[in-house]
Amino acid sequence: MNQIRAATVLPARRTPITIATVDGLNLVGELALPAERDPAATLICLHPLPTHGGMMDSHVIRKASYRLPALAGLAVLRFNTRGTESGHGKSDGEFGGGQTERHDVEAAVSYAAGAGLPRLWLLGWSFGTELALKWGVLPQVEGAILLSPPLRRATDEDLDAWAASGKPLTALVPEFDDYLRPGEARQRFARVPKADVIGVDGARHLWVGENYVRIVLGEIVRVVNPAALNESAELPTEWEGEP
Repeated sequence: MNQIRAATVLPARRTPITIATVDGLNLVGELALPAERDPAATLICLHPLPTHGGMMDSHVIRKASYRLPALAGLAVLRFNTRGTESGHGKSDGEFGGGQTERHDVEAAVSYAAGAGLPRLWLLGWSFGTELALKWGVLPQVEGAILLSPPLRRATDEDLDAWAASGKPLTALVPEFDDYLRPGEARQRFARVPKADVIGVDGARHLWVGENYVRIVLGEIVRVVNPAALNESAELPTEWEGEP
């Protein structure tokens, strides 16, 4: 057995993809699937703010794609929103302040649905939570998982739309977040009956540290495929065979 470390890349079928938007842009992305089975559910990842370094390779999203196909049987679709660049390449267009990115969210969901991927969940982090809340109430989407939601661009009207949809939200809120901490988050999300706000002791907005990454990934799996957790209701920390 090998310990799963920060840089561990577990087996998966990884394919570069291009997502076309209705306004004529091509977005750079990657789809990671379980190596030898069909996925049980799908994560569509929405990254942090690109004007502050956010991209599809931001560490929590990257580690979700590196680990969750193997550990939890999940498909992980990640992509650069318009104008965003990473090691995978640069997407067409320019940063739209969270408005024109509506087309990016819709295109990613349409791509996943068109590919026949099962049970689509949005996974947003920081700016990505704003995109999920504003534009993610789509028929194909089961729900959303929000990491460090600032609730700055997203309004009470957006939360009300989620409430009306009946789709669930899970928000992981760091104890020492720079923008929104657990107490206030519980007040803001109280208007969504199916919202679950989980405060994470000691964590900060960027989820730095392997301990916090494991907490985040474990909570994601608890929402979308809890059968993949071990007897201790956690993700495995070791992998049998070569990564």
